Amino acid sequence: MKAKFSVKSALICLVLAAIFLSSCNSRNSSAAAYEFTNITRGTIERTISASGTINPVSTVRVLPQMSGKVEKIHVDFNDLVRRGDVLAELNTDMLRLRREQQNATVMKALANYELQLMTYQNQQRLAERGFISEFELKSSETTLNNLAADLAVARSNLRTIDTEINQYAFITSPIDGIVLDRRINIGDTVADSTSSSSTNIFTLAENLREMQIEALVGELDIAHMQRGQPVRFTLESLPGRTFTGEVETLRLIPVVTNNVVSYTVIVKVDNTDGSLLPGMTCAVDFIVDFSSDVLLVPNAALRFQPSSMAEGRSTENTSIANLMMGSGPVRMGGGQGTRQGSRQGSEQAPAIVMRNIWFINGDGTLETMQVETGISTGTFTEIHVSDELEGKQIILRERI
Repeated sequence: MKAKFSVKSALICLVLAAIFLSSCNSRNSSAAAYEFTNITRGTIERTISASGTINPVSTVRVLPQMSGKVEKIHVDFNDLVRRGDVLAELNTDMLRLRREQQNATVMKALANYELQLMTYQNQQRLAERGFISEFELKSSETTLNNLAADLAVARSNLRTIDTEINQYAFITSPIDGIVLDRRINIGDTVADSTSSSSTNIFTLAENLREMQIEALVGELDIAHMQRGQPVRFTLESLPGRTFTGEVETLRLIPVVTNNVVSYTVIVKVDNTDGSLLPGMTCAVDFIVDFSSDVLLVPNAALRFQPSSMAEGRSTENTSIANLMMGSGPVRMGGGQGTRQGSRQGSEQAPAIVMRNIWFINGDGTLETMQVETGISTGTFTEIHVSDELEGKQIILRERI
């Protein structure tokens, strides 16, 4: 009997050992079938990208007020100018000849007027004595008035020529600023600003210490733009440097290109060091949401689901479904962190989005936990869980 009992006990031990080894192998193979990652802490932001062009905040186009040939140019590109400074001079030789002719016209008109004035005064005295009729007196007065008008016109034309010689021939700066563009050379003929062929001959900027970016934002993203929103931008011409600014205004007139609707967003930037030049193109990131010191997981971990769910294994499916429906741990508390962002329209809280993360629990079985998600980028997503879960190992994907 003892021998029988010993054999039976040995068989039972062997079976138990085989089950244990099988369980261990199952656990090891289960763990080996996955790639893992950890819940980490960091900073995350959601941005909208666009391209833009840097321009001065205010520019002034200078057009000539009279036609003529350019005789002198006093400024060049990038020169600083003050209001009233002479930028260029036009030739006035023909104007001076016209002035002499007009001055003679004025003298002639004045002589005719003075002679008629004496005639009229004479006829007044004759009319008082009844030697001439009232009609003759009235005719003399009319002639005097006509000559007075001719004299006024002649004098006005003379003042016009004087103004052209002394003012319009000198093209001056209307502002304090810097010369961005010069489009004339000595000897060029320019047309006055009233002519259809007139063009600006100088472009001035008020200052280059403050610049602005004109960025095109698509209609799907424009709702996220608001005044004062932080902006980050880079330039290919200045690699390794990152600049900042803020949204100044949104232009309501749409820009339609190939049936794509965009809006121009003006970004105010500081250019105290003068490194930003007009016309530079830049890549702009509008910061929509920002969170610091929060828990993060890779997006791939939130997309993961066990392949057994797709293979139709009924027993495992039931178990996993129970986990996903709430049998497993639910999110615990909320992580501490600082969150900023721009939200348009209603102040109501955004909809809560719950996702699953998977892990291997202490006994080696697959388990899931629901977490509330926050800001998401193309790589990482913010999750709101207990701070105690920082560093926890979770499943990233299955091994192939």
